[in-house]
Amino acid sequence: MEESSKRIESIASIPTLLPDWFRKNARVLPWRRDKDPYHVWLSEIMLQQTRVEAVISYYERFLTAAPDILALSELEDEKLMKLWEGLGYYSRARNLKKAAQKIMTEFGGVFPTTYENIRSLPGVGPYTAGAIASICFELPCPAVDGNVLRVFTRLTADGANTDEPQTKKRIEQALIPIYRQGLCSNLTQGLMELGACVCVPNGEPKCGVCPLNGTCMAHAAGNERDYPVKEKKKARKTVNKLVLVLIGDGRITLRQRAASGLLAGLWEFPNRDFPSPEEIHENAAGAFAAALGAKPTELQRKTTYTHVFTHVEWRMTAFCFSCSSLPKSLPAFTLTDIEREHALPSAFRPFLDFSKDLL
Repeated sequence: MEESSKRIESIASIPTLLPDWFRKNARVLPWRRDKDPYHVWLSEIMLQQTRVEAVISYYERFLTAAPDILALSELEDEKLMKLWEGLGYYSRARNLKKAAQKIMTEFGGVFPTTYENIRSLPGVGPYTAGAIASICFELPCPAVDGNVLRVFTRLTADGANTDEPQTKKRIEQALIPIYRQGLCSNLTQGLMELGACVCVPNGEPKCGVCPLNGTCMAHAAGNERDYPVKEKKKARKTVNKLVLVLIGDGRITLRQRAASGLLAGLWEFPNRDFPSPEEIHENAAGAFAAALGAKPTELQRKTTYTHVFTHVEWRMTAFCFSCSSLPKSLPAFTLTDIEREHALPSAFRPFLDFSKDLL
């Protein structure tokens, strides 16, 4: 009973202590200049799985190209992918455009103002819908992401597995009562800020500057790092890839990935998988190039690069060939073409960078 009372006290301290702390300590970020739902929505989608520092320049550039929902709904797919190039998780960008089109057709071009309607947009889950609803419209809708889970589980010494959906749902429900008119925006942003800057995901939490340290149960017990509790991660699948960088007459060969699946619709260097890295060598690369219809004349250089996705790791070995003839079945582009128009994901960008001087 005593522990239950402490948890109630800890949760009750959030609306008393956190909003004022946030007003005084909030980072200055471009999407906090106003509460335009388009701006908040775009930033929240970009920030999924991506660091704030990396997002800022993308956010500014994206708004220049698509300053409003109408512009986003009409953005060409190739331009959309180019704007998103390097951010990863490209389905986020596709869903942004689909959602913008839905707003234009079903909501008269006006961003929806209820949680249910916001949640109905493609690519918008409970967290994003809660963030927009509370920040922009002062609705009592918590936004529970990894940062908030970490803050809450430490504050209340909650040892439930946070990878289980019911845990997140329970925490959302526990937060709803503290959301009161006039506090909703700062509560949501304050919890996010606290998790990002004080109750940090890696390293020691900065408990000395935390506004909730006086009611934090994990801090009182000195076991902050025991929370949150998560499932042990499964080992990633490893894929060995041979990558071809085929250059001829100032152009470089690319191919477009399938319309569905990993990196759907983006451009890549021709590549193929091998069972083991020992099978990836110059002769195999030459045979692969010939099979595509290229006529390699000289191996200019070779490099390796490992790219890690959430569930798979690509271990890539690239061979850069000068060619007297490039494959007729695949398009070839100048460096300028690629830089201006074609989205090359981070997995393949290093191979363009290491061969630029040959173009």
